[in-house]
Amino acid sequence: MSDGVFKVGAAKEDITPEVGTLLYGYVPDSVSTSVHDGLELTAVAFAQGEENALLVSMSVGDLQTELARDLRKIAADAAGIDASSVIIAATHTHSAPNVSGMEGWGEVDHKYVDSILIPALKSAARRAREEMREAEISVGVVRSEVGINRRQQMINGDIGLGQNPWGCFDPSMTFISIRAKDDKKGIINIIHYGCHGTAAGNNREITRDWSGVMIDRLQKETGTFTTFLNGALGDVGPRLTNGQTTGDISHVQELGGVAAADALRAYKSLGVYKDGSLKIARGIIGIPKKPLPPIEELKAEIAKFTEPEKAINITRLEYAHLKAALDEYEAGCPTYDPLFTYDQAVICLGDVVFVSFPFEIFSEIAMRLRAYSPFTYTLPLSNVNGYAAYLPSQDQLVRGGYEVGCFRYNGAHPLVDNADQIIIEENLKLIEKLK
Repeated sequence: MSDGVFKVGAAKEDITPEVGTLLYGYVPDSVSTSVHDGLELTAVAFAQGEENALLVSMSVGDLQTELARDLRKIAADAAGIDASSVIIAATHTHSAPNVSGMEGWGEVDHKYVDSILIPALKSAARRAREEMREAEISVGVVRSEVGINRRQQMINGDIGLGQNPWGCFDPSMTFISIRAKDDKKGIINIIHYGCHGTAAGNNREITRDWSGVMIDRLQKETGTFTTFLNGALGDVGPRLTNGQTTGDISHVQELGGVAAADALRAYKSLGVYKDGSLKIARGIIGIPKKPLPPIEELKAEIAKFTEPEKAINITRLEYAHLKAALDEYEAGCPTYDPLFTYDQAVICLGDVVFVSFPFEIFSEIAMRLRAYSPFTYTLPLSNVNGYAAYLPSQDQLVRGGYEVGCFRYNGAHPLVDNADQIIIEENLKLIEKLK
Protein backbone atom coordinates (compact mmCIF):
# COMPACT_ATOMS: atom_id res chain seq x y z
CA MET A 1 0.00 0.00 0.00
CA SER A 2 2.84 2.43 0.72
CA ASP A 3 4.82 1.62 -2.46
CA GLY A 4 8.05 1.25 -0.50
CA VAL A 5 7.95 4.73 1.01
CA PHE A 6 7.45 5.49 4.68
CA LYS A 7 3.91 6.71 5.34
CA VAL A 8 2.18 7.86 8.51
CA GLY A 9 -1.37 8.90 9.36
CA ALA A 10 -3.04 9.89 12.62
CA ALA A 11 -6.55 10.33 13.96
CA LYS A 12 -8.00 11.26 17.34
CA GLU A 13 -11.34 10.45 19.01
CA ASP A 14 -13.05 11.51 22.21
CA ILE A 15 -13.60 8.65 24.70
CA THR A 16 -14.99 10.64 27.64
CA PRO A 17 -17.58 8.65 29.64
CA GLU A 18 -20.80 9.93 31.13
CA VAL A 19 -20.61 11.62 34.52
CA GLY A 20 -21.53 9.03 37.11
CA THR A 21 -19.20 6.42 35.66
CA LEU A 22 -17.03 4.59 38.17
CA LEU A 23 -13.37 5.64 38.08
CA TYR A 24 -10.48 3.18 38.27
CA GLY A 25 -7.28 3.36 40.27
CA TYR A 26 -7.91 3.43 43.99
CA VAL A 27 -11.13 1.97 45.40
CA PRO A 28 -13.84 0.15 43.42
CA ASP A 29 -16.62 2.67 44.19
CA SER A 30 -15.19 6.02 43.07
CA VAL A 31 -18.08 7.67 41.23
CA SER A 32 -17.26 10.52 38.83
CA THR A 33 -19.05 13.79 39.51
CA SER A 34 -17.74 16.00 36.69
CA VAL A 35 -15.43 16.21 33.68
CA HIS A 36 -12.29 18.28 34.15
CA ASP A 37 -10.85 17.42 30.73
CA GLY A 38 -12.01 14.88 28.18
CA LEU A 39 -10.37 11.51 27.63
CA GLU A 40 -8.81 10.77 24.23
CA LEU A 41 -7.89 7.92 21.93
CA THR A 42 -5.20 8.54 19.31
CA ALA A 43 -4.33 6.10 16.53
CA VAL A 44 -1.12 6.40 14.51
CA ALA A 45 -0.78 4.26 11.39
CA PHE A 46 2.60 3.40 9.85
CA ALA A 47 3.34 1.68 6.55
CA GLN A 48 6.29 0.90 4.32
CA GLY A 49 6.28 -1.69 1.57
CA GLU A 50 4.48 -4.77 2.87
CA GLU A 51 4.92 -3.81 6.54
CA ASN A 52 2.19 -2.08 8.55
CA ALA A 53 1.74 -1.04 12.16
CA LEU A 54 -0.87 0.73 14.26
CA LEU A 55 0.02 2.46 17.53
CA VAL A 56 -2.95 3.42 19.72
CA SER A 57 -2.79 5.52 22.88
CA MET A 58 -5.85 5.51 25.18
CA SER A 59 -6.24 7.78 28.21
CA VAL A 60 -7.36 4.96 30.50
CA GLY A 61 -5.70 3.22 33.45
CA ASP A 62 -4.85 -0.33 32.40
CA LEU A 63 -6.23 -2.74 29.80
CA GLN A 64 -7.36 -6.20 30.88
CA THR A 65 -5.35 -8.70 28.81
CA GLU A 66 -8.43 -10.44 27.36
CA LEU A 67 -10.00 -7.08 26.49
CA ALA A 68 -6.76 -5.84 24.94
CA ARG A 69 -6.65 -8.93 22.73
CA ASP A 70 -10.17 -8.20 21.50
CA LEU A 71 -9.43 -4.50 20.95
CA ARG A 72 -6.31 -5.29 18.93
CA LYS A 73 -8.38 -7.49 16.62
CA ILE A 74 -11.06 -4.83 16.30
CA ALA A 75 -8.47 -2.15 15.49
CA ALA A 76 -6.69 -4.44 13.02
CA ASP A 77 -9.91 -5.20 11.16
CA ALA A 78 -10.80 -1.51 10.97
CA ALA A 79 -7.35 -0.64 9.64
CA GLY A 80 -7.09 -3.64 7.33
CA ILE A 81 -3.89 -5.00 8.89
CA ASP A 82 -2.86 -7.98 11.02
CA ALA A 83 -3.51 -7.84 14.79
CA SER A 84 0.13 -8.73 15.49
CA SER A 85 1.01 -5.27 14.16
CA VAL A 86 -1.26 -3.42 16.61
CA ILE A 87 0.00 -1.88 19.85
CA ILE A 88 -2.57 -0.47 22.28
CA ALA A 89 -1.12 1.54 25.15
CA ALA A 90 -2.88 2.89 28.24
CA THR A 91 -1.66 6.27 29.52
CA HIS A 92 -2.45 5.14 33.08
CA THR A 93 -4.59 7.98 34.28
CA HIS A 94 -6.35 7.00 37.51
CA SER A 95 -9.36 9.14 36.64
CA ALA A 96 -10.95 7.12 33.83
CA PRO A 97 -13.38 4.18 33.64
CA ASN A 98 -12.31 0.70 34.71
CA VAL A 99 -11.07 -1.33 31.75
CA SER A 100 -8.59 -3.32 33.83
CA GLY A 101 -10.77 -5.70 35.84
CA MET A 102 -7.89 -6.52 38.18
CA GLU A 103 -8.78 -8.53 41.29
CA GLY A 104 -9.61 -6.13 44.12
CA TRP A 105 -10.23 -3.08 41.93
CA GLY A 106 -13.62 -3.87 40.40
CA GLU A 107 -14.95 -5.29 37.15
CA VAL A 108 -14.43 -4.04 33.60
CA ASP A 109 -16.99 -1.42 32.60
CA HIS A 110 -18.32 -3.27 29.55
CA LYS A 111 -21.01 -0.67 28.89
CA TYR A 112 -18.31 1.96 28.46
CA VAL A 113 -16.21 -0.37 26.33
CA ASP A 114 -19.07 -1.27 24.00
CA SER A 115 -20.73 2.14 23.67
CA ILE A 116 -17.73 4.49 23.63
CA LEU A 117 -14.33 2.81 23.46
CA ILE A 118 -14.89 0.35 20.61
CA PRO A 119 -16.67 2.79 18.23
CA ALA A 120 -13.90 5.36 18.81
CA LEU A 121 -11.20 2.75 18.22
CA LYS A 122 -12.76 1.60 14.96
CA SER A 123 -13.11 5.16 13.68
CA ALA A 124 -9.60 6.28 14.65
CA ALA A 125 -7.91 3.15 13.27
CA ARG A 126 -9.72 3.45 9.95
CA ARG A 127 -9.12 7.19 9.54
CA ALA A 128 -5.44 6.96 10.51
CA ARG A 129 -4.89 4.47 7.70
CA GLU A 130 -6.90 6.50 5.20
CA GLU A 131 -4.96 9.68 5.94
CA MET A 132 -1.42 8.30 5.64
CA ARG A 133 1.11 10.48 3.85
CA GLU A 134 4.77 10.12 2.98
CA ALA A 135 6.53 11.25 6.12
CA GLU A 136 9.79 12.25 7.77
CA ILE A 137 10.80 12.18 11.41
CA SER A 138 12.81 14.16 13.96
CA VAL A 139 13.53 13.46 17.63
CA GLY A 140 14.38 15.66 20.61
CA VAL A 141 15.24 14.60 24.17
CA VAL A 142 15.43 16.65 27.36
CA ARG A 143 15.80 15.91 31.04
CA SER A 144 12.52 16.23 32.88
CA GLU A 145 11.74 16.02 36.58
CA VAL A 146 8.00 15.68 36.20
CA GLY A 147 8.39 12.27 37.86
CA ILE A 148 10.08 11.13 41.05
CA ASN A 149 10.62 7.70 42.57
CA ARG A 150 7.51 7.08 44.66
CA ARG A 151 8.75 4.23 46.89
CA GLN A 152 9.20 6.34 49.99
CA GLN A 153 11.15 4.66 52.77
CA MET A 154 9.79 5.37 56.22
CA ILE A 155 11.92 5.83 59.33
CA ASN A 156 11.20 2.21 60.34
CA GLY A 157 12.27 0.91 56.92
CA ASP A 158 8.79 0.26 55.54
CA ILE A 159 8.07 1.27 51.93
CA GLY A 160 5.02 3.44 51.28
CA LEU A 161 3.67 5.48 48.39
CA GLY A 162 5.10 8.98 48.47
CA GLN A 163 8.29 10.63 47.20
CA ASN A 164 11.76 9.12 47.42
CA PRO A 165 14.41 11.71 46.46
CA TRP A 166 17.13 9.02 46.53
CA GLY A 167 15.27 6.54 44.33
CA CYS A 168 15.70 5.72 40.66
CA PHE A 169 13.56 7.33 37.94
CA ASP A 170 14.04 7.78 34.21
CA PRO A 171 14.43 11.53 33.51
CA SER A 172 14.38 11.28 29.69
CA MET A 173 11.45 12.97 27.96
CA THR A 174 11.49 12.12 24.27
CA PHE A 175 9.62 14.17 21.67
CA ILE A 176 9.00 12.54 18.29
CA SER A 177 7.79 14.84 15.54
CA ILE A 178 6.46 13.27 12.34
CA ARG A 179 5.49 15.52 9.46
CA ALA A 180 4.49 15.20 5.80
CA LYS A 181 7.47 15.12 3.49
CA ASP A 182 5.95 17.33 0.78
CA ASP A 183 4.37 20.31 2.54
CA LYS A 184 6.08 19.84 5.96
CA LYS A 185 2.71 19.85 7.72
CA GLY A 186 2.71 18.04 11.05
CA ILE A 187 1.07 14.62 11.19
CA ILE A 188 1.65 13.60 14.81
CA ASN A 189 3.72 14.53 17.85
CA ILE A 190 4.49 11.66 20.22
CA ILE A 191 5.72 12.44 23.74
CA HIS A 192 7.30 9.60 25.74
CA TYR A 193 7.92 9.81 29.48
CA GLY A 194 7.46 7.51 32.47
CA CYS A 195 5.25 8.66 35.36
CA HIS A 196 2.04 7.61 37.10
CA GLY A 197 -1.12 9.56 36.27
CA THR A 198 -2.06 10.14 39.90
CA ALA A 199 -1.62 13.89 40.33
CA ALA A 200 -5.40 14.21 40.70
CA GLY A 201 -5.43 11.81 43.62
CA ASN A 202 -8.52 9.83 44.57
CA ASN A 203 -10.64 12.48 42.91
CA ARG A 204 -14.10 12.44 41.39
CA GLU A 205 -13.32 14.45 38.23
CA ILE A 206 -12.73 12.67 34.93
CA THR A 207 -9.30 13.74 33.67
CA ARG A 208 -6.27 12.64 31.66
CA ASP A 209 -4.25 13.93 34.62
CA TRP A 210 -0.98 15.85 34.14
CA SER A 211 -0.30 14.47 30.65
CA GLY A 212 -3.55 15.98 29.38
CA VAL A 213 -2.41 19.50 30.18
CA MET A 214 0.88 18.79 28.40
CA ILE A 215 -0.81 17.34 25.32
CA ASP A 216 -3.25 20.23 24.95
CA ARG A 217 -0.51 22.84 25.24
CA LEU A 218 1.76 21.14 22.69
CA GLN A 219 -1.11 20.63 20.29
CA LYS A 220 -1.95 24.34 20.52
CA GLU A 221 1.66 25.49 20.15
CA THR A 222 2.52 23.20 17.22
CA GLY A 223 -0.84 22.93 15.47
CA THR A 224 -0.34 19.17 15.25
CA PHE A 225 -2.10 16.20 16.82
CA THR A 226 -0.17 15.28 19.97
CA THR A 227 -0.31 12.07 21.97
CA PHE A 228 1.37 10.59 25.04
CA LEU A 229 3.01 7.18 25.60
CA ASN A 230 3.84 6.28 29.19
CA GLY A 231 7.25 4.76 29.81
CA ALA A 232 8.66 3.15 32.95
CA LEU A 233 6.11 4.23 35.55
CA GLY A 234 6.11 1.31 38.00
CA ASP A 235 8.13 3.08 40.68
CA VAL A 236 7.61 6.66 39.48
CA GLY A 237 4.94 9.05 40.70
CA PRO A 238 4.24 12.70 39.86
CA ARG A 239 6.60 15.17 41.54
CA LEU A 240 3.91 17.12 43.37
CA THR A 241 4.53 20.18 45.51
CA ASN A 242 2.66 18.60 48.43
CA GLY A 243 5.44 16.02 48.76
CA GLN A 244 3.03 13.14 48.10
CA THR A 245 2.21 10.95 45.10
CA THR A 246 -1.41 12.11 44.89
CA GLY A 247 -3.00 15.55 45.01
CA ASP A 248 -6.03 17.24 43.47
CA ILE A 249 -6.97 18.96 40.23
CA SER A 250 -4.83 21.98 41.11
CA HIS A 251 -1.82 19.66 41.13
CA VAL A 252 -2.82 18.35 37.70
CA GLN A 253 -2.68 21.88 36.32
CA GLU A 254 0.53 22.69 38.14
CA LEU A 255 2.51 19.62 37.11
CA GLY A 256 0.95 19.58 33.66
CA GLY A 257 2.39 23.05 33.11
CA VAL A 258 5.85 21.81 34.07
CA ALA A 259 5.48 18.85 31.70
CA ALA A 260 4.34 21.15 28.91
CA ALA A 261 7.36 23.41 29.40
CA ASP A 262 9.67 20.39 29.26
CA ALA A 263 7.96 19.02 26.16
CA LEU A 264 8.27 22.42 24.47
CA ARG A 265 12.00 22.41 25.22
CA ALA A 266 12.22 18.98 23.62
CA TYR A 267 10.23 20.21 20.62
CA LYS A 268 12.55 23.16 20.17
CA SER A 269 15.56 20.85 20.37
CA LEU A 270 14.43 18.82 17.35
CA GLY A 271 17.20 18.16 14.89
CA VAL A 272 17.12 17.57 11.15
CA TYR A 273 14.12 15.67 9.83
CA LYS A 274 15.10 12.37 8.26
CA ASP A 275 13.35 9.94 5.94
CA GLY A 276 11.44 7.49 8.05
CA SER A 277 11.50 3.71 7.88
CA LEU A 278 9.41 0.94 9.39
CA LYS A 279 10.63 -2.41 10.68
CA ILE A 280 8.91 -4.76 13.11
CA ALA A 281 10.46 -7.63 15.04
CA ARG A 282 7.84 -10.10 16.26
CA GLY A 283 8.22 -12.90 18.76
CA ILE A 284 7.06 -14.50 22.00
CA ILE A 285 8.43 -13.26 25.31
CA GLY A 286 8.54 -15.95 28.00
CA ILE A 287 9.21 -15.53 31.72
CA PRO A 288 9.34 -18.50 34.16
CA LYS A 289 6.79 -18.77 36.95
CA LYS A 290 7.39 -19.92 40.50
CA PRO A 291 6.14 -23.28 41.85
CA LEU A 292 3.53 -23.42 44.62
CA PRO A 293 4.66 -22.46 48.13
CA PRO A 294 4.28 -25.07 50.93
CA ILE A 295 0.63 -25.86 51.68
CA GLU A 296 0.97 -25.29 55.41
CA GLU A 297 2.33 -21.82 54.75
CA LEU A 298 -0.69 -21.08 52.56
CA LYS A 299 -3.17 -22.27 55.16
CA ALA A 300 -1.52 -20.19 57.87
CA GLU A 301 -1.65 -17.04 55.75
CA ILE A 302 -5.25 -17.58 54.65
CA ALA A 303 -6.31 -18.05 58.28
CA LYS A 304 -5.33 -14.41 58.92
CA PHE A 305 -8.17 -13.20 56.68
CA THR A 306 -11.29 -13.01 58.85
CA GLU A 307 -13.52 -11.24 56.29
CA PRO A 308 -11.94 -11.74 52.85
CA GLU A 309 -15.18 -10.78 51.08
CA LYS A 310 -14.70 -7.21 52.32
CA ALA A 311 -11.08 -6.92 51.20
CA ILE A 312 -10.16 -4.60 48.32
CA ASN A 313 -7.05 -3.62 46.36
CA ILE A 314 -3.75 -5.21 47.46
CA THR A 315 -5.35 -7.04 50.39
CA ARG A 316 -7.87 -8.67 48.08
CA LEU A 317 -5.13 -9.50 45.58
CA GLU A 318 -3.07 -11.23 48.29
CA TYR A 319 -6.05 -13.29 49.39
CA ALA A 320 -6.85 -14.26 45.79
CA HIS A 321 -3.22 -15.37 45.30
CA LEU A 322 -3.25 -17.54 48.42
CA LYS A 323 -6.66 -19.01 47.60
CA ALA A 324 -5.66 -19.80 44.00
CA ALA A 325 -2.53 -21.61 45.20
CA LEU A 326 -4.49 -23.57 47.82
CA ASP A 327 -7.12 -24.49 45.22
CA GLU A 328 -4.38 -26.07 43.12
CA TYR A 329 -3.28 -28.23 46.04
CA GLU A 330 -6.87 -29.32 46.60
CA ALA A 331 -7.19 -30.14 42.90
CA GLY A 332 -4.16 -32.42 43.11
CA CYS A 333 -1.58 -29.92 41.88
CA PRO A 334 -2.47 -30.07 38.18
CA THR A 335 0.21 -29.32 35.62
CA TYR A 336 0.54 -25.61 34.96
CA ASP A 337 2.22 -23.62 32.21
CA PRO A 338 5.69 -22.88 33.64
CA LEU A 339 6.02 -19.73 31.50
CA PHE A 340 4.17 -16.45 31.42
CA THR A 341 4.16 -15.51 27.73
CA TYR A 342 3.00 -12.61 25.61
CA ASP A 343 3.16 -11.70 21.94
CA GLN A 344 5.70 -8.98 21.29
CA ALA A 345 6.04 -6.63 18.34
CA VAL A 346 9.00 -4.25 18.59
CA ILE A 347 8.34 -1.32 16.25
CA CYS A 348 11.35 0.47 14.76
CA LEU A 349 11.09 3.88 13.09
CA GLY A 350 14.66 4.52 12.02
CA ASP A 351 16.53 5.41 15.22
CA VAL A 352 13.39 5.06 17.36
CA VAL A 353 12.37 1.70 18.83
CA PHE A 354 9.17 1.11 20.80
CA VAL A 355 9.37 -1.86 23.18
CA SER A 356 6.07 -2.90 24.77
CA PHE A 357 5.48 -4.35 28.24
CA PRO A 358 2.13 -5.58 29.65
CA PHE A 359 3.37 -4.44 33.06
CA GLU A 360 4.02 -1.33 35.08
CA ILE A 361 7.79 -1.65 34.76
CA PHE A 362 10.32 -0.11 37.14
CA SER A 363 12.47 2.69 35.75
CA GLU A 364 15.75 0.82 36.09
CA ILE A 365 14.48 -1.79 33.61
CA ALA A 366 13.91 0.91 30.99
CA MET A 367 17.29 2.51 31.58
CA ARG A 368 19.16 -0.80 31.41
CA LEU A 369 17.37 -1.79 28.22
CA ARG A 370 18.21 1.56 26.65
CA ALA A 371 21.86 1.25 27.67
CA TYR A 372 22.18 -2.19 26.08
CA SER A 373 20.17 -1.41 22.93
CA PRO A 374 21.97 -0.57 19.66
CA PHE A 375 19.32 2.06 18.86
CA THR A 376 19.67 5.68 19.92
CA TYR A 377 16.10 6.08 21.10
CA THR A 378 14.88 2.89 22.78
CA LEU A 379 11.52 3.68 24.37
CA PRO A 380 9.92 1.09 26.68
CA LEU A 381 6.14 1.38 27.03
CA SER A 382 4.23 0.29 30.13
CA ASN A 383 0.67 -1.10 30.16
CA VAL A 384 0.59 -2.22 26.53
CA ASN A 385 -1.62 -4.97 25.00
CA GLY A 386 -2.74 -6.19 28.40
CA TYR A 387 -1.98 -5.95 32.08
CA ALA A 388 -0.04 -8.25 34.43
CA ALA A 389 0.52 -5.80 37.32
CA TYR A 390 3.98 -4.55 38.33
CA LEU A 391 7.41 -5.70 37.18
CA PRO A 392 9.99 -4.57 39.76
CA SER A 393 13.75 -4.65 39.35
CA GLN A 394 15.11 -7.54 41.42
CA ASP A 395 17.02 -5.31 43.81
CA GLN A 396 13.75 -3.83 45.10
CA LEU A 397 12.11 -7.12 46.07
CA VAL A 398 13.84 -7.26 49.44
CA ARG A 399 12.34 -3.90 50.41
CA GLY A 400 8.77 -4.96 49.77
CA GLY A 401 6.05 -2.36 49.43
CA TYR A 402 2.85 -2.07 47.42
CA GLU A 403 4.34 -2.70 43.96
CA VAL A 404 6.34 -5.70 45.16
CA GLY A 405 3.19 -7.09 46.77
CA CYS A 406 1.33 -6.84 43.45
CA PHE A 407 4.22 -8.69 41.79
CA ARG A 408 4.35 -11.45 44.40
CA TYR A 409 0.57 -11.97 44.61
CA ASN A 410 -0.16 -12.12 40.88
CA GLY A 411 -1.93 -15.47 40.51
CA ALA A 412 -1.08 -18.85 42.00
CA HIS A 413 2.30 -18.82 40.25
CA PRO A 414 3.90 -15.36 40.27
CA LEU A 415 6.97 -14.65 38.17
CA VAL A 416 10.50 -15.55 39.25
CA ASP A 417 12.49 -12.93 41.12
CA ASN A 418 14.87 -12.22 38.20
CA ALA A 419 12.02 -11.59 35.75
CA ASP A 420 13.49 -8.15 35.01
CA GLN A 421 16.76 -9.59 33.68
CA ILE A 422 14.97 -12.25 31.65
CA ILE A 423 12.58 -9.81 30.01
CA ILE A 424 15.46 -7.48 29.09
CA GLU A 425 17.39 -10.35 27.52
CA GLU A 426 14.35 -11.60 25.59
CA ASN A 427 13.57 -8.16 24.18
CA LEU A 428 17.19 -7.51 23.24
CA LYS A 429 17.08 -10.64 21.05
CA LEU A 430 14.22 -9.08 19.10
CA ILE A 431 15.83 -5.65 18.98
CA GLU A 432 19.00 -7.15 17.48
CA LYS A 433 16.93 -8.44 14.54
CA LEU A 434 16.13 -4.86 13.58
CA LYS A 435 19.72 -3.81 12.97
